[in-house]
Amino acid sequence: MGAVPHPGWGALPSDMGLERHQSRVMCPFIARGFAVAGLAASAAVIVLAVRAVGVELAVAVGLAVTIAALSVALGVICTRKVVTVSRRRARCGAEGLIGLVGVVRQPLDPVGHVAVDGELWRARRCWGEEDEPALREGDPVVVNQVLGLTLSVRRAELWEVEP
Repeated sequence: MGAVPHPGWGALPSDMGLERHQSRVMCPFIARGFAVAGLAASAAVIVLAVRAVGVELAVAVGLAVTIAALSVALGVICTRKVVTVSRRRARCGAEGLIGLVGVVRQPLDPVGHVAVDGELWRARRCWGEEDEPALREGDPVVVNQVLGLTLSVRRAELWEVEP
């Protein structure tokens, strides 16, 4: 591994990939360590502050333990919420259009145009609805699939249109 000169820092290792990987792996452990240290320091401050007022040590420790337990419970709840939200897939782009309700602007014979979410899209009917009556201008439709810049749509059901 060679060294790369860096102004003000001397020489840095040229292969920084391993160090970056190690920092990503160690970061959660370091964060937990800081959290435990912060919780312990907060409990110690509470004990010292309550003792300075003249309350007995047992009461001060009990108060510190209660506050620490509530802090841990709040941290667990927040962590669960963050993990739940971070596992969701982002609904944007083509995936975000699926299921949206639009309105036919130009009859789909076989290809026409629909307005979805304020945008005008090229559209064609779903293959399962080709035997049904043609979609006319103003008919509500639902996006089933996105194929490039063409939407595959079907006639919207009554429950999908009404709020």
